[in-house]
Amino acid sequence: MTPTLVRQHLSPAGPGPRVDLCARARDWSEIQERMLVPLFEAVYERLEVGVGTRLLGLGCGSGLALLMAASRGAAVTGVEPSSPQRLALARERLRPEAWGTRARADTRLVDGSPRDAADAETPAYSLVTAFEPIGCLAGDSEGLGELLEAAAPLADRGAPVVLAGWGPPERCTTSSVLRVAAKLADPLRSAGSWRPALRDDLEEVAQRAGLKPDGSGRVACPFGYADMDSALRGLLSTGLFDAAITATDQAQVDKELTEALHPYLRRDGTVWMPNVFRYLIARTP
Repeated sequence: MTPTLVRQHLSPAGPGPRVDLCARARDWSEIQERMLVPLFEAVYERLEVGVGTRLLGLGCGSGLALLMAASRGAAVTGVEPSSPQRLALARERLRPEAWGTRARADTRLVDGSPRDAADAETPAYSLVTAFEPIGCLAGDSEGLGELLEAAAPLADRGAPVVLAGWGPPERCTTSSVLRVAAKLADPLRSAGSWRPALRDDLEEVAQRAGLKPDGSGRVACPFGYADMDSALRGLLSTGLFDAAITATDQAQVDKELTEALHPYLRRDGTVWMPNVFRYLIARTP
């Protein structure tokens, strides 16, 4: 999960961590993004996404949620404002030869803001999704609000807008691991620091963006990894530990993250962390 919307608020003082952004994006695409598949499926099933759906995905990352919607027959547009590396992987995923079906002329991927996806010839969207979960970092809702305000005018009146967030810390095993990021990051930081998810995080974002809440749900999204190395690579690919890497160094974060993951290491070498994520359906005015 993360995440794109979160990454916009990781702006530590001084130079950022030295990371291979292409490798990081590949780890997200191959390891971490699939952890949210149950969330995508639950939302698409509830909203009956299929032929006739015109979907705008905000923070589309490497495109797995778009691919799943397109496989149901939806016309999809993805906007990725902060990771050209993830967007490049989305373009690979959505090539017709990559997923075994004919190309849709109305599949679009945009490097920029929702406004960059608007033109006079594009029909209004019937569904807007922002699947990257918020609610575990201070300030992570601010960038989401800006994206929603820009996207709402591009959608039909009363169109559903789906927001996603982390569930209660007691239902998210990964919360204990994310506390490593808070411990290692600069204690004087505010934006980018871990905080427990709050019950009304999603409703507050929707209301600030002028949207009307209209239902919600919870989905089990366990984080399961083949081994400890995959767990490290997957979690680091979210960007949630970047502030900690900047404040200390990569080796220190790797060491403490490995220690935090140890209770979830199973006898067969896999790592398993049950989580619950929450989604909110809101409506455009």
